[in-house]
Parts: sequence; C-alpha cells; structure tokens
Amino acid sequence: MAYFTKQFNHILQATLFACLTLFIASPNDTYAASATEINIGVDETLKRFRKEVPGGGEFLKRAKGILVFPSVIKAGFWIGGEYGEGALRIDGQTKAYFSTAAASIGLQAGAQTKSVVLVFMTDDALVKFQQSEGWKAGVDGSVALVQWGAAEDINTLDITDPIVGFVFSNKGLMFNLTLEGSKFTKIVK
Repeated sequence: MAYFTKQFNHILQATLFACLTLFIASPNDTYAASATEINIGVDETLKRFRKEVPGGGEFLKRAKGILVFPSVIKAGFWIGGEYGEGALRIDGQTKAYFSTAAASIGLQAGAQTKSVVLVFMTDDALVKFQQSEGWKAGVDGSVALVQWGAAEDINTLDITDPIVGFVFSNKGLMFNLTLEGSKFTKIVK
C-alpha cells in the first residue's frame, strides 16, 4: 500500500506541476483579464490602500508612479508559482499594463491570493522600470517593504527608498514578506 501511496503522490505532484506550468506559461490566452477588469481592480485596491494605511492618500500623492496588482494568485504543491496582472498609474492615469510572475520550490501546498502595490518614489526608479524589458525585483532594483505601527501615519516615516512595496491579504496588510525574484513584464491590453 505504501508503494501505491508514494506513486500516487508523485503523479499528483507531476500533475500539479504541469497545471501550474500551463497556468504561468499561457496567462494571456486563458486567464487574462481585460483592461477594464484590471482598472476596476486597481481602483478597488487603491481605495483599500487609502483606507487601511493611515495617511495612505497623502503618501500616494508623493509617488511618481504606482504599480498595482489587485490579485496575485500563488499556488503550489512542493513547487509553486504565482501570477497576476496589474496596471502602472502615473498622475492617476493608467499608462501601461504588467504581469508579475514568480516561482518557488520548498514545503508548500495550497493556494492564496494577495494584492501588491509598488510605489515609485523617484523619477529615476520609475524611468528605469518603464525602460526595462522584464524587471526583476532584487536584480534590476530593490523593493523596500515598509513596516511600521498599524496606527502610525505612514507620512511620519522618513522613507528614502526609491521603490516601496505593500502586500495585502484578505486579512489586511502583510508584513515580513519579500518580492525578491518576482518578475514584472509589460503586457498589451
């Protein structure tokens, strides 16, 4: 019986890996959202940001650009991956659409959804991001995930990082996460 259980687990892992590979490899064909759907999600995510981050509205006014992924889905069983689509906003207007993807290996099982907001605080960081063919966090630029007291106004922090990231789960703002290895690629909508 143990032999069959082991074989079943290998088949299950291979099947999940194949499904995940197809999911990540062909998102524009199968799971792609329309520009309208992405923009609605971006609006809702920014509304949530302003509500959950004390001083968030004022903080975003200082941004040179804001990259928002309303829904990044992460799934895996030993081998995992994540994918999401979002929009780059400059002066409140959508300028381009992007996808984000990442892969991971290790102890993991299941699926989760998160929202990601990257705030470009300098013109230089925004221009480098826009000019890249495929920008990878931790390689082409670092993203500082800001941590502070939940009741503290974010504008009281002396943020000097050129790119600041925020990650939200269904339960709210998440801390102690990394975006290292996430790749951001421009897509046509």
